[in-house]
Amino acid sequence: MLEVARWLITFVAFVTALGGLMADYFIPSSGAQHIKNPRWPPHAKFHNAQSILMGLSMGVLAIAILFRQSPVSRSGLLLAALLASIYWLCIFAAPIFPGTAFVDPEFASATPKLMGIPGQLSIGFVLVAILLVAVVLAIFPSH
Repeated sequence: MLEVARWLITFVAFVTALGGLMADYFIPSSGAQHIKNPRWPPHAKFHNAQSILMGLSMGVLAIAILFRQSPVSRSGLLLAALLASIYWLCIFAAPIFPGTAFVDPEFASATPKLMGIPGQLSIGFVLVAILLVAVVLAIFPSH
């Protein structure tokens, strides 16, 4: 079961590493809402770039921990799961700051939602659920 946990965490870490870069920079429709939005001030773009690079760093570090030794240790799995979760947990918590929103008002009608939930929040819920399954498998492996 530890090997299953390793691959579940690897999947989430991979999405964490490349998700922000893809969504905020390379995918034209969502990039236009983020770092390529001409109405965003330079400092907002700076923090978007910082977020992209933080996700990339945490995801790559989690994957490095998962594959630095074989078989992977339980503590390595848990550390990698924690690293892969931080980016998503911060997305959940970001709205506690005044003036924040998952989508700028000008893009609200064009931004898809899943059952009324913003896309990045929906993705975060799924990925954190996958990490929780991996953690349970790591803590309580069946024999």
